[in-house]
Amino acid sequence: MVSDELWSLVEPLLPVPGPKLVSGRPRVPDRQALCGILFVLHTGIQWEYLPQELGFGSGMTCWRRLAAWNEAGVWDRLHLVLLARLRAAKQLDWSRAVIDSSHVRAARRGPKSGPSPVDRARPGSKHHVVVDGQGIPLAVSLTGGNRNDVTQLIPLLAKIPPVPGLVGRPRRRPDLLMGDRGYDHDKYRRLVWALGIKPVIARRGVAHGSGLGVHRWVVERTIAWLHGFRRLRIRWERRDDIHEAFLGLATCLITHRHVKRLC
Repeated sequence: MVSDELWSLVEPLLPVPGPKLVSGRPRVPDRQALCGILFVLHTGIQWEYLPQELGFGSGMTCWRRLAAWNEAGVWDRLHLVLLARLRAAKQLDWSRAVIDSSHVRAARRGPKSGPSPVDRARPGSKHHVVVDGQGIPLAVSLTGGNRNDVTQLIPLLAKIPPVPGLVGRPRRRPDLLMGDRGYDHDKYRRLVWALGIKPVIARRGVAHGSGLGVHRWVVERTIAWLHGFRRLRIRWERRDDIHEAFLGLATCLITHRHVKRLC
């Protein structure tokens, strides 16, 4: 489940494990644990039901490894490495970025979950995504299901990392930003302008059809790719950092697909 190419990118970013304090069974190799994490991400299976005959270690071992790697910032650094490869090949479209969000039901209440306005106030969360002109994810975030999309506009732009890869200063700002009516607010338009980005956002109260659909579909496709990972269709984790770890890993996998296709 982990190709040699992907493992060559991940392995240098993993933290060095500390010495064993007590004797016992040998440590499960990191590559096998990553395979177990990917198995859970793709299938949505519960940790305790991870098949032992696959050789990935126990579900609790994979869970601890995922939490430790997320705390060490492995997925953020891997995402930056992949974006740098794309920029070095001149395959990042900085001419525009597109932003959108999607609601997911939360099976358990926890941090970054809230009463959903689209699901009869049941607990839910939102995945916020900003992509480049081709649909390559630049940044993702998690919030409660009751958070207004426009409030996450500036924080999500701030999460776009400075991407190196070409001669000169790393780039982290697109030329313009497209969004639907959920981001229509003059205050936030001014804040986007202050960042040096031109806002192209549909306005409320006008006839339906902003004309942005020919460009905005790329972010909807990327969200569909994210929810193609079954573990992300419903938020099963009470802890927000574990769900964010899955979200960051899925973002890296989608970006890696673009690297293989374009580079």
